[in-house]
Amino acid sequence: MAEMTLNPTFSLAPEKLWQAINPWTWTFEGSQVGLVNVHIGETKYPETERAILDEVGSYGRQLGRIGDALEVLIAHFDAGSLTEKERDALTILEGDLAKIRRIKAREREKVQ
Repeated sequence: MAEMTLNPTFSLAPEKLWQAINPWTWTFEGSQVGLVNVHIGETKYPETERAILDEVGSYGRQLGRIGDALEVLIAHFDAGSLTEKERDALTILEGDLAKIRRIKAREREKVQ
């Protein structure tokens, strides 16, 4: 069996490995600070966005409440005067809301 020799001048690692650590240049905006962080995207008022998330609820919770309210309105709404495209938009929304309900129920079952 032939012996295999490695070329000692070939290396995958750099010859000098160092990293400058300067805490004065650290910034936490958009960085991972805790276990759960929400990137709120580009906004003119990030403090307002954070206050809403803290005091009202996550985006998912807010959207869930909006969806629940829309379902109530759709149930009591006469869609007869809508165009086919408008009725389709409501039907798609109702389908998405039904999927969300099923996912929530499935996830609740996992926790129990």
